[in-house]
Amino acid sequence: MLFATPKLSRDLERRLEVLDQLRASLGARVGTPTPWIGKLGRQVRAESAESSIAIEGFEVPEAEIVDLVAGRTAPDPEDANRMALTSYARAMEHVAVMAGDPGFRWYDRVLLDLHFDACSFQRDKRPGRWRDHPIGVTSLTGNGMAYVAPDEKAVPKLMGEVVAWLQKGDLDVHQVVRAAMAHLHVVSVHPFSDGNGRLSRVVQSLVLARDGMLAPEFGSIEEHLSQNTPTYYSVLEEVQGGSYQPDRDATPWIDFCVAAHFGQVNRRMEQLETAARRWQFLEELAGARGWPDRLVIALEQSLFGGAERAAYAAQADISLPTASGDLRRLVDAGLVTQQGRTRSTRYMATDLLHQQLRRALAGYAGVAEAGHA
Repeated sequence: MLFATPKLSRDLERRLEVLDQLRASLGARVGTPTPWIGKLGRQVRAESAESSIAIEGFEVPEAEIVDLVAGRTAPDPEDANRMALTSYARAMEHVAVMAGDPGFRWYDRVLLDLHFDACSFQRDKRPGRWRDHPIGVTSLTGNGMAYVAPDEKAVPKLMGEVVAWLQKGDLDVHQVVRAAMAHLHVVSVHPFSDGNGRLSRVVQSLVLARDGMLAPEFGSIEEHLSQNTPTYYSVLEEVQGGSYQPDRDATPWIDFCVAAHFGQVNRRMEQLETAARRWQFLEELAGARGWPDRLVIALEQSLFGGAERAAYAAQADISLPTASGDLRRLVDAGLVTQQGRTRSTRYMATDLLHQQLRRALAGYAGVAEAGHA
């Protein structure tokens, strides 16, 4: 037996209608080709992956996140924190592939494979296999158990029900609600030795991505969950009631997830606006100095993990000697600084560039506020 999808109140239905409008607007903006959307997509993908693993206590320095997720930096196999990040990112890449597969079907193997993707570095936790032992969740306060999962012998049957529901259950329910229920089903069965939260969030993202409105990184709510982890856990505790009781009302969980989507979509819209304004500032900066437009690419790269000669040359479609000359020009102007040597050389934005950008963004915000006055 699984939790029943609750009947939605008229108020919640109205909120979902507003959310649909916001998500459609976000989807249209994300789908519009712009010079900055690729960089923003990589940034958002990295932030989402880092947020999800942070919920479970993994920590990765902010400066390394984008490169690790993009595969430009290989993690030490013995470093659980960085391996958790790259493994989760791999699972989300798998989600993106399955989201666009017209022949996709839900099978238990889908969940098992996604779990293996996300937890493959934890070989002692049997990644990609159902658990064969009792398990529970310790309270955030450390005082006792917040949740005791179903007996391990019940896991295969319960997950069979979850998979069947994912394939054909409640198909007429709003996708945001259905994705929230998918998360609740998986995390309540707690079918794995570890990584149940990660897998639940991955499954939620896959259900959302299958509706085709937004790419997984723009439609997921990992960042909101990470920023509101105590509330996230407390709502789950309220709905679950300490043990597997699928006859309980899931409405508080649905309310929480809908609110999370509002928070997340607003953040994404703000990020899009900031990215557009940042690009405008960099174009104005290059134009005022009579530089070629392509230097905007190098300047933006320098702000996010650093510009590399080969990566800049590839994105700007120029030769390596031309790229070297461009980067040297930025160094001479005091806008970037060279770090490292030979293949490891990166060109990082200086404090001067960061300061100029902050002033420009504050100026754009002031103009926007005056326009609304």
